[in-house]
Amino acid sequence: MDLPHEEFWILLLSRSNHVIKKVQISSGVSGTVADPKIIFKTALENLASAVILVHNHPSGNLTPSQADKDLTRKLKEAGSWLEIPVLDHLIFTERNYFSFADEGVL
Repeated sequence: MDLPHEEFWILLLSRSNHVIKKVQISSGVSGTVADPKIIFKTALENLASAVILVHNHPSGNLTPSQADKDLTRKLKEAGSWLEIPVLDHLIFTERNYFSFADEGVL
C-alpha cells in the first residue's frame, strides 16, 4: 500500500463471508471519490451478501478524515436498506491499518 496516490476498493463477500471479488472503485492523486451508486450496483450485480470498504492514505496518516467517516456512515445506512451490510472500512498506510469495526466506529 505504498502507492503515491489514493485508491478505493471494495471486497464483495458471500453469505459465508468469503471474498467473491475485489473491485477498484476509484483512484486519485489528491483524494478519491467513492460513489455509493457504483459500490452497490457492483455489489448487486455480483450478488454480494456483504461488503468491506478499503482505501489507502498515501500520507501515512491513519486517522479517518471527516469525509471518511461521513462516507462510511452513508454506505452503512444504504447497505442496511439493501440488505448488503458494510462489515468494515479499512484504511491502509505503508506501515499499518485502521479498522472502523475494530475501533467500534462502524
